[in-house]
Amino acid sequence: MENLALIDSFSEFKDEKLIDRVTLMVILEEVFRNTLKRKFGSDDNFDIIINPDKGDLEIWRNRIVVADGEVEDPNQEIELTAAQKIEPDFEVGEDVSEEVKLIDLGRRSILSLRQNLIAKIYEHDSNNIFKHFKELEGDLYTAEVHHIRSREVILLDDDGNELILPKDRQIPADFYRKGDNVRGIIESVELRGNKPRIILSRTSPKFLEKLFEQEIPEVFDGLITIKKAVRIPGEKAKVAVDSYDDRIDPVGACVGMKGSRIHGIVRELGNENIDVINYTNNIQLFITRSLSPAKVNSLKINEEAKRVQVFLNPEEVSKAIGKGGHNIRLAGQLTGYEIDVYREGAEEDVELTEFTDEIESWVIDEFKKVGLDTAKSILELEVSDLAKRTDLEEETILEVFKILKEEFED
Repeated sequence: MENLALIDSFSEFKDEKLIDRVTLMVILEEVFRNTLKRKFGSDDNFDIIINPDKGDLEIWRNRIVVADGEVEDPNQEIELTAAQKIEPDFEVGEDVSEEVKLIDLGRRSILSLRQNLIAKIYEHDSNNIFKHFKELEGDLYTAEVHHIRSREVILLDDDGNELILPKDRQIPADFYRKGDNVRGIIESVELRGNKPRIILSRTSPKFLEKLFEQEIPEVFDGLITIKKAVRIPGEKAKVAVDSYDDRIDPVGACVGMKGSRIHGIVRELGNENIDVINYTNNIQLFITRSLSPAKVNSLKINEEAKRVQVFLNPEEVSKAIGKGGHNIRLAGQLTGYEIDVYREGAEEDVELTEFTDEIESWVIDEFKKVGLDTAKSILELEVSDLAKRTDLEEETILEVFKILKEEFED
């Protein structure tokens, strides 16, 4: 039969894409019926018999016999003379079933049919992939580097599915070579046309939470709960943990002896510094813990404004702020409060806002962004350290130093 090449090619797709028999028959029938509609105007009077396992396919057109010269719809009706060529004893009013060969559809229709067949199979395959990965959103996943581009890395999993790791979802210190295995979480899955776009992320806080689940049995078993995790990817992270079982020390269980349990997570994240703290409903205590390793003297909380004034000894301020302001920023994200740091025992200190006549406001704002809002808080630090923490040039910082020192000399 003329359809053998078509069915053979379809069987190849069936084996490759692992389409079940029922779906296979549905797709086949849908494609053939669409072809019949285009060719004859309607497919209502056609029977399609398919056996995809054997490569058999039959198309039968059913028409009513009418008297010669009285055919109004050639697709639905057949003249008596034509019907009697099929079977001599046909009479007017009877039903005639006639097999339609693929060759009768015409070469163009056959080519179009095959293209539609392939498109439908790929569409089915894409929808299956989309549904599969949509269910995996937020889960850990590993794939192999296939191609490296300037703005993204293309990955392939064991089944040949393509995943994308955009530049902004990569940890800054990440470096990839073709063939490397990369682990992340499936952040999002969407259909672009008929093709699923699967985004992998290594910067999401959810990735850190999933690594805790994988590496720490008590988290996996639900004995320890991760209340919240916040990150500055590749730099620093804070994780608040809790346990309903008073016999379990959640921080100790997560960190392990000499950091043995958390070491693998730190290494996976490019040596990201991870602070694990005990969660508590006592907001004052939670804020105090979140600013670790700094020791807090006292707090003044404004619940309505979601701000807190934190008072520390001068030598603790730089610890609370942290390198590049990372510690105070993450503490704010973890607790949900805007944190303002104040020095105790620094009566002679002067607020930076007092120097607006001599120092430009945008320069003062740059210092404030990293928690430096008084003259002494700046003078206590090295010029090189301030240049790293802020976006200011060393020349600008030296000029500020000169102005501030003159204030205290006077």
